[in-house]
Amino acid sequence: MKLSVLDQSTAAEGVSQDVAIRETLALARHCEALGYHRYWVSEHHASDSIVGTAPEVLMAAIAATTSRIRVGSAGVMLPHYAALKVAEQFRVLEAIAPGRIDLGVGRAPGSDRLTALALNPYANAADEFPRQVHELRAWVNNEPLDSGHPFAGIAAHPTGPTSPELWILGSSDYGARLAAHFGLPYAFAYFFTEGRGVEEALALYRDHYRPSARFPAPRATICVWALAADTETEARRLLQTREFWRVGFEKGLRKPLVTPEFAATYTYSESERATIEALRRKALVGTGGGVARRLQEIAQRLALDELVVVTWTHDPAARHRSYELLAEACGLKSC
Repeated sequence: MKLSVLDQSTAAEGVSQDVAIRETLALARHCEALGYHRYWVSEHHASDSIVGTAPEVLMAAIAATTSRIRVGSAGVMLPHYAALKVAEQFRVLEAIAPGRIDLGVGRAPGSDRLTALALNPYANAADEFPRQVHELRAWVNNEPLDSGHPFAGIAAHPTGPTSPELWILGSSDYGARLAAHFGLPYAFAYFFTEGRGVEEALALYRDHYRPSARFPAPRATICVWALAADTETEARRLLQTREFWRVGFEKGLRKPLVTPEFAATYTYSESERATIEALRRKALVGTGGGVARRLQEIAQRLALDELVVVTWTHDPAARHRSYELLAEACGLKSC
């Protein structure tokens, strides 16, 4: 089984947000050395928790400072942008790292509605997502649009012998059906839904898949939240950071990650405690071997040969260690 990484550039309480961006670059190099297959970065806006607002910029820096690992977006929120500009950005990235670029796109705003409006004043932008994907696929692959298309004859530069892999991201049936329709790889946000709907989405994707020239067979993965530590006790201690954040998230808060020690001193209400208990029951948290076994069980159950792992900790060293333990337990080959 291949393991990949989703890094959301999380900000930590008491640390300047710009540090999170540099930590993303450091973790990418670390995960390449550990043998991870892909390194994806996300796009969020108006959040004090997740501060990676420009995945295409981060990807350029990662691609320029790594040599093997695939580098991608998970994803670019396409309704904010013109499809041609995104295609041009990713053709430039492909020129920087030929054969290593993934372009994951999503329809969700990655922000609140007002921020989405500030990014793109066209209120119905998300309704144009299928059209944008159609155009983007052609421009990214350096293929012509239909002769009757208003943009026929326009190409995305720079061209070259390779092109980015275009992925559709989603957490519902919509993304699964769209990926199947266009014959594109599909990544399900398992961590976002806590696994709800994953079987149905993957079945829809596989059952309705229309083979394309580049992807004659369906290719799917899921993004899961997981955390490994040297002991079960330490893993559970580290999890308290995410527990505290999740309680705030339910209230509409997007605050930086607090330390486990701070989270441990907080007095939760009865309903907040119920939220935490529900999270703990499903959390993929423990020793490297224990988490790896559960990841392998999920992959086997869903017939997947690759999983993408996202991990949050207040201390970057703990996150580095988590990826080390998973790489060792899953038998990844270090560079």
